[in-house]
Amino acid sequence: YYANWPTPAERSAIPLGIPPAVDRPAKDYQFLRGDRDDPVAYDPCKPITYVIRPDGAPHGSENLIREAVDKVSAATGLKFVYEGVTDEAPVSDREAMQPERYGDRWAPVAISWSNPSEAPELEGSVAGVGGSMAVNIEDGPEVYVTGRLVLDAPELAKLMDGRGGKAMARAVIMHELGHVVGLGHIDYPGQLMSTHLTHGITEFKSGDLTGLAALGAGRCIPEI
Repeated sequence: YYANWPTPAERSAIPLGIPPAVDRPAKDYQFLRGDRDDPVAYDPCKPITYVIRPDGAPHGSENLIREAVDKVSAATGLKFVYEGVTDEAPVSDREAMQPERYGDRWAPVAISWSNPSEAPELEGSVAGVGGSMAVNIEDGPEVYVTGRLVLDAPELAKLMDGRGGKAMARAVIMHELGHVVGLGHIDYPGQLMSTHLTHGITEFKSGDLTGLAALGAGRCIPEI
């Protein structure tokens, strides 16, 4: 525990959920940090709180984020808790602690609808950006403490106008939430976490599910 960190919160002594068994485990996944045997993950003994900035959200998208969160929660066993809306603007160098806005704790994961003018990282063919910040104590294991997900509202609005568009838009959000909990890209098609999302893949596949289950089995680190 460092002086400039938030006071450690009370939490369960055991994981709040258990990753489900994967019917057909596969090796088609990568982690953003750590290795196959020890990926960096969120603390499963603590809920992942999140807030949503709804500004500019596409019409008809009200349930897409909640549905995508539910799918990631089911695949990892991690518990997500929605804390309502925020007016926090998306920035690439987001502070992990914002006591004036969120109190004495790690900031909740921030999910924002935005556009390339406000968030230049969405320029080009990028429909969303997601990731998390990890910390550790001295030589101890790293653990994710907060994250961010920025969605290109105009791009996803166009996607939703097409056939099966809502499912594809939800798949984009699921893909980015996969990054938030610790999954990286893979270079070949067939999984939702492929570098280039393939039309028609709207659910997590065997490799995705294998990686997500491993990320849900991280360490409980009460001192962070």
